[in-house]
Amino acid sequence: MRDSNKTIGDIIDKATVSLISSVDEAGFPNTKAMLPPRKREGIKHIFLTTNTSSMRVKQYSENPKACIYFFDKRFFKGVMLKGTMEVLQDNQSKKMIWKDGDEMYYPKGVTDPDYCVLKFTSQNGRYYSNFKSENFEVE
Repeated sequence: MRDSNKTIGDIIDKATVSLISSVDEAGFPNTKAMLPPRKREGIKHIFLTTNTSSMRVKQYSENPKACIYFFDKRFFKGVMLKGTMEVLQDNQSKKMIWKDGDEMYYPKGVTDPDYCVLKFTSQNGRYYSNFKSENFEVE
């Protein structure tokens, strides 16, 4: 895929929803809609916020295999990224993506024990556009 970082990055940046998937204890995929990423480093690393007490955090802690899907419904394009998800609870990571207003979700602020960061690391993906799909590796 020519210039996959830009093409896929544009889809991620314009997304209003992130679909993330984890694997449960019985080996089945679990998918959840979330807010868009707070930060990304190319398409290799994507950062999201969530509750430490959530089912996803437990699943990623037990099995880091993950998938994220972003789409542009206007032009019917989408990208699936496969990789691993880390649960980060250190203060530096939490401060890195904290935004004003997050107190609505995490009343104790950036140090709220129920606030953590999900760091997704892409390995490969599949891009869909114009009735065609294409696999690619993420460098």
